[in-house]
Amino acid sequence: MNQLINIAAKTMSVILYPLFIPTYGIILFCYAYAHAVTVPALWAIIAIIGTFVFTCVLPITAIWLMMRSGQVKDLYIDDPRERTMPYIYSACGFAFWAYLMVSVLHAPLSIGCVAIGATIAIGLVALINLWWKVSAHLAGIGGLLGGLLCYYLGIGVFPSWALIGPWLVLSLLLMYARVHLNAHTPAQVCVGWLLGLACTFLPYVIYCYVA
Repeated sequence: MNQLINIAAKTMSVILYPLFIPTYGIILFCYAYAHAVTVPALWAIIAIIGTFVFTCVLPITAIWLMMRSGQVKDLYIDDPRERTMPYIYSACGFAFWAYLMVSVLHAPLSIGCVAIGATIAIGLVALINLWWKVSAHLAGIGGLLGGLLCYYLGIGVFPSWALIGPWLVLSLLLMYARVHLNAHTPAQVCVGWLLGLACTFLPYVIYCYVA
């Protein structure tokens, strides 16, 4: 039984690897937004490919090169001492992605704020990691949930349990998986999730209702 739980936890950690999350998010956004307005096919293709390249391919390539040179052991980078440079490379990729979405593709306000917030989140994770090993996995899925809340707020729909419930359940399962694998403590996964959620959700709220 424990072996099956280990396999399930590792599988979930791979599928919900933090650098995959923005691509999942932009695909969800393009699919969901198409129900409210017409999303040009070319725009969606560029947005999805650009997101995948800047937030996944480039950071993973940098991490892979660091693995080849012996600077990190694996893609999960469990050793906090090895995480700083990969986080910096990832933050640079996310910053280019935010620029693409905001200045080049002129994405809707909600997705632009999410891109900027995700960049801030990974920067904060990198900073916190200097003292404490906060969970990047949970920051990723928390950020995705924050992005979905921004989307629904942007189209004037109050998110119901049916809309956000599955993502909350998935967040809890991922929390359990990361703790079960001894990758993080309960506090580290909770803080990571809250950090991701706040960084992607609050910029939109602040811009719309405070600024």
